[in-house]
Amino acid sequence: MRLSEWSAVAPTREAAGPKVLAVAEAVLATLGATPDSDCWVSWGDDPGVRWVLLAPTQAGLVVAHVRVNVPQEGPRAAGKLVRWSRVQLGEIAVEVQGAHRIISATLEGVVLRGVDTDADAVGAFLQVLLAAIDGRPLPARAASPPSVTAEA
Repeated sequence: MRLSEWSAVAPTREAAGPKVLAVAEAVLATLGATPDSDCWVSWGDDPGVRWVLLAPTQAGLVVAHVRVNVPQEGPRAAGKLVRWSRVQLGEIAVEVQGAHRIISATLEGVVLRGVDTDADAVGAFLQVLLAAIDGRPLPARAASPPSVTAEA
């Protein structure tokens, strides 16, 4: 899912407003990703205050921490590029029962998890991530945006 698509499913309007997205896109562009990159957003417990952005690039994984509203400064984002040889990706676990699916993985300390349609979105992002780690072309993604409750 692209960053612009994440803004449409933000849990609060200010969490991914134009000013906030501008600083996040600047970090992505500076670290080698496209501004509207294929990425994963972990909204966390208080998305109106801060959230984490994960975006694969050819060189590695961009990890950006976005602060929505720093007093007297406005939005702020700080990022780093973790080379693929240093990226910490835990096991990917999937459980299926009938028509229900659950998936979970840990990427750079961020838990990615989803149930049913949200599991499809997590799985699609992990396919993009694994392709980037292996140096393969990134697959086209058609997964729908996850719901706000898809992550912890």
